[in-house]
Amino acid sequence: MLIEFNRVQVRADESWTEAADRLAGGRGPVLAVDLSGDPLKFTVDEEHRLAMRPMTEGDFPDVTSWVNTPHVARWWDEHRSAAQVAAHYGPGIRGEDAVRYWIWEVNGRSVGFSQDYRIADHPEFALLSGRPDAIGYDYVIGEAAFLDRGLGTKLLWVFLRDIVVPAYHPVSELFAAPDHRNTRSLRVLEKLGAKQGLWFDEPQSDGGVKTVVGCSIDVRTVLRWG
Repeated sequence: MLIEFNRVQVRADESWTEAADRLAGGRGPVLAVDLSGDPLKFTVDEEHRLAMRPMTEGDFPDVTSWVNTPHVARWWDEHRSAAQVAAHYGPGIRGEDAVRYWIWEVNGRSVGFSQDYRIADHPEFALLSGRPDAIGYDYVIGEAAFLDRGLGTKLLWVFLRDIVVPAYHPVSELFAAPDHRNTRSLRVLEKLGAKQGLWFDEPQSDGGVKTVVGCSIDVRTVLRWG
């Protein structure tokens, strides 16, 4: 079911999400389809059960496979062995690192993962974000069969709405910085209401640089008014 409405229909005391839930007449919670234009487009997806759960060590074989898949490694530079995956993600899972890791599921099948963290803990990204209290996030659809089906947009929406915003409330900005050539990721963010900001040359371990684009979601406008 597609829910479309113009921005002028959003009340002064509600976000786009809250307006969509109201206009859905109790059939939500709604999922974003395309918030880059006017009208705003949401949907209710009764075909897919989208879920997030904390990553565990039992997920490391899947994570190892995903980060070495060409469509992921191209942007993440994540050609890591199983031991390197355990060393990288283990501290966060054990609570020794402030970064939180999540597994994404579609109808009970693990298809990718995400992470969230405070931008203030990473000064190299703080320059890109306009707000010191911003929360950063990264995301991957590891299973190629689940690409280009609109599921990435819906999964990222559920992650931000149900996992990130409640944990850091009252966060004002959600921030991601994909590679400027990663048009798929940039388009997903655009469809979730993100606005592009500064471009930044990020130093890499091999001595090169990667140009990333700071993309910010205003939480009060898009996800949660109060």
